[in-house]
Amino acid sequence: MTKGHTINRRNFLRTGTAVGGIALAAPTLLRASSYPERNINVVIPTREGGGADRNFRAFTSIWKEKLGTDFEPGFFPGASGRVGYEIYMGKNEPDAYNLIFGNMGPEVLNWAMQEPSFDINDYLYFGRVDTDPGALFVGAESPLQTLDDVIAEGKKRRLNVGTSRMAHPASIGLLSLGEATGADFNLIPLSGGKNTVAGAVTGEVDFSVLTSGSVIAAGDSVKTLLVFGENRVGGALDNAPSINDAFDLDLPEMLSSRAFGIHKKAVDDYPDRFDVLTSTFKETFEDDRLLTAYVEGRGTPEYLNYGGIEECAEFKAAMLELGARFKPLLTGA
Repeated sequence: MTKGHTINRRNFLRTGTAVGGIALAAPTLLRASSYPERNINVVIPTREGGGADRNFRAFTSIWKEKLGTDFEPGFFPGASGRVGYEIYMGKNEPDAYNLIFGNMGPEVLNWAMQEPSFDINDYLYFGRVDTDPGALFVGAESPLQTLDDVIAEGKKRRLNVGTSRMAHPASIGLLSLGEATGADFNLIPLSGGKNTVAGAVTGEVDFSVLTSGSVIAAGDSVKTLLVFGENRVGGALDNAPSINDAFDLDLPEMLSSRAFGIHKKAVDDYPDRFDVLTSTFKETFEDDRLLTAYVEGRGTPEYLNYGGIEECAEFKAAMLELGARFKPLLTGA
């Protein structure tokens, strides 16, 4: 976050001058007179009340003030997010009044497993909200208490590993671990984070992989042994090392990463509108209230992480590349 801008603005407001208040309000008023002139619809390709919903409401509670309009979410769960994207690309007008709020990690991996009905280059992500790395964890009572235990056992027999869904960044992280060490893993989709945690805790599977925010929420019932990205929370993930540090690899972070996307045609046809969206999105990260809203939405504060068009495009490309590479292991193709 750009703290300097926020502090200067707060100090300015404390002067209490009417002139200052008018000057600060002016940009919003100018935007409201041109774009946007009505609410913005947002397709969310998961169920209402889930993590994406909480994340969306937290972020837009601040963004709507910068943009001068409100957001209207529509929830279209199904087929690991595929339903929502098909509706967005097929039925929503590319006019910058329609956005999608997706999870770039697992949803982009979907396209590597099975191509959608639209060209994946016909939309782009422009605003990343957070980055939550995947993690490998065992139940607190598991006989596998260290990473060395997992690898040694995995060289003796095929270990059953729970995952929330096959095409998930954490699944890719596990397959990369097997590739680096020679351990043998059998991924078992357990349909969602709660079931994936329960599988490891009850011993239904040998251990599980999942986005780390859900692992942190499981508390002392689990123990984290490896992070498929940077461990930004230290002890909250049992000070587990990153896979790159532990095995001298150079993998991209395996993230659950929520971001706003838009039709490419809307960007081309309405560049002025797109500029307003991107500039106000970034301004939202400069507002101290965002962190409070994000935490109240059950977000892990260290995972609130701005990313623009370039960062989103880089991650999207990395997921497509890894998905293609591991597709035979994820689909049986």
